[in-house]
Amino acid sequence: MKNRFYPLTVRGLITGILGLIVITTSSMYTALKMGALPWPTVFVTVVSMAVLSKAKGSTLQEINCTHTLMSAGAMVAGGLAFTLPGLWMINPSSELSLFSVIVVSVTGAILGTLFTSLNRKHLIEEEKLPYPMGNAAYNTLTCTKDRTGALTLFSSMGGSVLFTLIRDAWGKIPSVLTVFSGNAYFPALQVWVSPMALGIGAVIGPVLAGMWFLGMVLGYYVITPVGTYFFGSELTNAFRNDLGIGLMIGTGIGIFIKAIYSIFKKMVKKENRKAFDKNKAFMFLIICLLSITVLALLTEITIAEAILLIPGIYLATYLSAMLTGQTGVNPMEVFAILVLLFVAAVVSSTLTSLFLIAATVAVAAGLTGDVMNDLKSGYMLKTPVHSQLVGEGIGGVIGAVVASLVLFALKGAYGSFGAGTLLPAPQASAVSLMVSGLSSIPGFVFGLFIGALLYLLNAPSATLGLGVYLATNISSIMGLGALCAFIFRKTIKDREKCDSNISLVSSGFLGGEGITGVLIAIASMF
Repeated sequence: MKNRFYPLTVRGLITGILGLIVITTSSMYTALKMGALPWPTVFVTVVSMAVLSKAKGSTLQEINCTHTLMSAGAMVAGGLAFTLPGLWMINPSSELSLFSVIVVSVTGAILGTLFTSLNRKHLIEEEKLPYPMGNAAYNTLTCTKDRTGALTLFSSMGGSVLFTLIRDAWGKIPSVLTVFSGNAYFPALQVWVSPMALGIGAVIGPVLAGMWFLGMVLGYYVITPVGTYFFGSELTNAFRNDLGIGLMIGTGIGIFIKAIYSIFKKMVKKENRKAFDKNKAFMFLIICLLSITVLALLTEITIAEAILLIPGIYLATYLSAMLTGQTGVNPMEVFAILVLLFVAAVVSSTLTSLFLIAATVAVAAGLTGDVMNDLKSGYMLKTPVHSQLVGEGIGGVIGAVVASLVLFALKGAYGSFGAGTLLPAPQASAVSLMVSGLSSIPGFVFGLFIGALLYLLNAPSATLGLGVYLATNISSIMGLGALCAFIFRKTIKDREKCDSNISLVSSGFLGGEGITGVLIAIASMF
């Protein structure tokens, strides 16, 4: 009897689940320890290839489904690590239960998978966003057919592995270079020494990377010096931070406006009414209602908070999917903070419920970025979408349980989180600071307006917001990667071969640092 979920096979499920447990555990530790989480996409692709490529009847699509499942727990772990420790930082005696955390993380994983399935076609097939990590996974899977391509990919991957080992494991290379040390008005200009970031900049191209770099220049070298001169550094930094967040969320408002306009046009023209799948809509509604009920009955989240949370998660997952596709960066904790603040502004909430809300959003947004990378590689490989989504759903739910158990195990082992501890959890610290509200309402509101307007004018406003918000070392290396790719394309006459080599080398850079980051994280646990 034919497996209706093929190429998601039993051996693929077993391989994927075993790998998922290891990746989820190491990702939780990495996120708490380092405050950063490398994409595991290429690492799990290589592991899945190593296990299944020689198996009888294996296909690239089976390997694709297996690594889709295997990577699911990593970003779920990130969603929990980037939010919940903040509760214990504020209230070390908080009696948050493991059961509540499992419920919100499983709910977030299910909603993340559901909402991603709704946005996949638009972002991958219609918008054709690059999804750098998904593209890297595709190149890793298919390079075995082309010896020259394989040599290019694995040479760059090997160089990236060695470089990352020297930098992170042996500490012989600084992780950041300072180009300009800064002064009273102009912040320091730094460059992140990262093959992965250089590769992402090359893959996303000059338009998106240029907008990102422009955001950095605008935020740090126009707004900051002028604002510091007139209003002081504290107010200016708060304005810049919230302006960047506002630009990203304003993009979401622009998306909503465009979606409503598109639906209205179709209603007026009476188009595509038959294309509306009532069964899918009913299933979507049932899952959302069940999620509201489960959260309200089984956790500290109230029914009013749960009702407000669902549209917040949808907006967060869309923005997460779009930014991951455009830039390879998924600021899940930023989306968690914004939904948290929205809910807190509408209803009276307890500290525990606010952090559980943030965790649900971060898990859903984190999983979305991972899903979309995998769906991008699946689209390029012609892997059946339903098989990948089933695998991602299974992986997300199992990963949610594993991540919750690991979080509580680490809390029991280390005692506390935050500055001065062995597990500083910097993102969760930021969430704990933001629970009290935005620092600059004018900056946020201005960013909302400009972000929505730019998106409606077809400008990548969310990417601009990233540049305004993120540190200069990240934005500068992305711009440098795009500049290198631009120069190569202008100097090499064979455009097709040049594009292929840029894609392969960039994928190797991404995969090498990602693989090494995961292995270092696993090794550091023992």
